[in-house]
Amino acid sequence: MKTRFNKLKASSIAAAAAAVLFMNMTPYKQPAFIDAAFKKAEKQYHYLAKEADVLKKFPRTTDKNGKLKGTDEWDWTGGFFPGSLWYIYHQTANEQTKAAAIKWTEALEKAKDLDQHHDIGFVMYCSYGNAIKYLKDPAKIKEYQDIIVHSSNTALHRYDPKVGLIKSWNEKKSWDGKTLWKYPVIIDNMMNLEMLCYASDLTGDPKYKKVAISHADQTMKNHFRPDYSTYHVVDYDSQGNAIHRQTNQGFADNSTWSRGQAWGIYGFTMMYRETKKSEYLKTAQKAAKYYIQHQNMPQDNIPYWDFNAQQAGFQSDVDFSGRQLSYIPRDASAAAIVASALVELAGFSKGKDKELFLNFAKQTLETLSEPAYFADYQSNGGFLLKHSVGSLPHNSEVDGPLTYADYYYLEALTRLKKWK
Repeated sequence: MKTRFNKLKASSIAAAAAAVLFMNMTPYKQPAFIDAAFKKAEKQYHYLAKEADVLKKFPRTTDKNGKLKGTDEWDWTGGFFPGSLWYIYHQTANEQTKAAAIKWTEALEKAKDLDQHHDIGFVMYCSYGNAIKYLKDPAKIKEYQDIIVHSSNTALHRYDPKVGLIKSWNEKKSWDGKTLWKYPVIIDNMMNLEMLCYASDLTGDPKYKKVAISHADQTMKNHFRPDYSTYHVVDYDSQGNAIHRQTNQGFADNSTWSRGQAWGIYGFTMMYRETKKSEYLKTAQKAAKYYIQHQNMPQDNIPYWDFNAQQAGFQSDVDFSGRQLSYIPRDASAAAIVASALVELAGFSKGKDKELFLNFAKQTLETLSEPAYFADYQSNGGFLLKHSVGSLPHNSEVDGPLTYADYYYLEALTRLKKWK
């Protein structure tokens, strides 16, 4: 009997091992909505490109009448439209899309000298950086790489080594009407560091990446609360000491603005990829779990514009009484940014964390690809996603389309399609 038991036990172990091997060898099945979304996106963006040609501006959002509203190359959002075109071209190989992507990328060239604010990484890397990835023209790639290096040198104009951070804005008053920020740094600024890391890779000069690491280290130290929620604005003195922690786009200084949390998750995931510093991975994972597991996260994974809006214990310095909103708006742009970050973060994570991040990203993207959030052809000003919030405190771009929501949605789809 004992011999027979041992044979059965060995047989069971072999069968279990074979089952595990089979599961590991089973190809990852791409969600069906990805290709369908890209097909609809291409059609919609051909329409948007025609509208942009008429407007002669970079698409940003819509006005109160639902008409396309654009901006110039000195705004922080100019790079997202050409960047989105590059993501679509990468999937469809449509020459019309490629021509539009080149046209609108090269229309940004003057912005290589943009130093009025911190956003040059958004503008130049989302456009020229994607062009470098997806073009097969060596001459243009070299030209675009030179522009990226030039842009990175411009970005360093706003870096003070004594403070150790890139200054986001010039002097600015907070919503309380009395605090003057002298050296404000916003969590969004993490998104400009990828261009600096790439510039060091291109040139072999470590100075760009050193600035990126210094900025990330200080941000990790001062922008996160113990629960890994984020402050939007941290103001510094001339020696790099954090002296104010407030908000400019969230509900309250102590609340968690959902897109700010998204920038933090994305930024530290990216910086872990570029440096392999374990502290960055831990920060990204903890910030992601705060976002995913928050009690106020709606079931469809599309967050409210602020996790703590209108809640007890969160006092806003902004007078919202004239907004007449009977609901708390969602922010599809935050959802898209987080989904893109989580697909990458899942690749750096193990076990339950990997499963948590990837499944949440897939579910979010599937929701965004459905009619509740994905616009019909020629509607929504030509943009893909509905229901984003630019800045509720400024009463600006509330519950409408945003060019960067589309960009990170398309980036997330691109990343998910590559998942193996």
